[in-house]
Amino acid sequence: MSIDRLQQCIRARKNPTMVSLDPVAGRLPPHLLAGAAAQYGESLQALAQAYEDFSRGILDALQDLVPAVKVQAGCYQALGRDGAAALEHVLAYAKSLGYYVLLDTAQSPTPVTGEALAQACFGGIPVGAHRFTPLACDGLSLQPYQGSDAVQALLPYTAQDKSLFLQARTANKSAREMQDLLSGDRVLHQVVMDLAMRWCGEKYGRSGYANIGVVISGTHPDFLIRFRRKYDRLFFLVPGYGSRGAYGKDVQHAFDRAGHGAVVCAGRTLLYAYEKAGSDGRDYQAQTRRAAEKMRDNILTYIEVL
Repeated sequence: MSIDRLQQCIRARKNPTMVSLDPVAGRLPPHLLAGAAAQYGESLQALAQAYEDFSRGILDALQDLVPAVKVQAGCYQALGRDGAAALEHVLAYAKSLGYYVLLDTAQSPTPVTGEALAQACFGGIPVGAHRFTPLACDGLSLQPYQGSDAVQALLPYTAQDKSLFLQARTANKSAREMQDLLSGDRVLHQVVMDLAMRWCGEKYGRSGYANIGVVISGTHPDFLIRFRRKYDRLFFLVPGYGSRGAYGKDVQHAFDRAGHGAVVCAGRTLLYAYEKAGSDGRDYQAQTRRAAEKMRDNILTYIEVL
């Protein structure tokens, strides 16, 4: 199962972390922007190339250290066709390096768009006698707020070594405006977790976890304590490390007693570590690696991955 592979990668590196590729033009190392502009001029094509070069650099720097990567589709797709091509290239490159690859679409699919997404990421788009999978990945992160319609087309693939992560309680400040609303005797993010348990049925891998997981913020350790105990078969993707204020003492509660069942995700804290170091960005790979090692060591102060 896909989650089994993720857990195996975490155990092999003794590192329960994930890097989030969320490139932003204004924060890229200037030399990458200048190099792309010299080749393609001041254009979206140049910016897309800089995004791709930056992303590949991050993946190269962390290949033997960090087991998993989340690729934020919207950052690339905002650049139009060149950004879409860069997204495809980055996903393929991450796969080639052996990462567990999660595509974050921020979508809440309908049955029609869900089927298209499933084919693009998992099953292959049929064209004549051929099938093409332009967005090949191990898993998808989705908004589940259209109910079962949002996951119906994707569920069959969870039995075929693919995984889904449903956004339950995110790390952004305004999340409480909707995700903490009462729905009967539950809050809305708990409804999502209950649905995840229903949709995964009795399909658990060797790790004991289902191929449907949930996104739950590390900024609220009380949530993690309560929900780790209640949803002992759901794998947790935990955002909020670093830039959102969560650290090892907070996110430790997402893990089971063996240090399994969760992966902690960081984006800006790792990607733009060179800024904090006062660098011009030419050493961004080394600075990202140092930040990733520091993140790993901080988390492993509080848990042990057996």
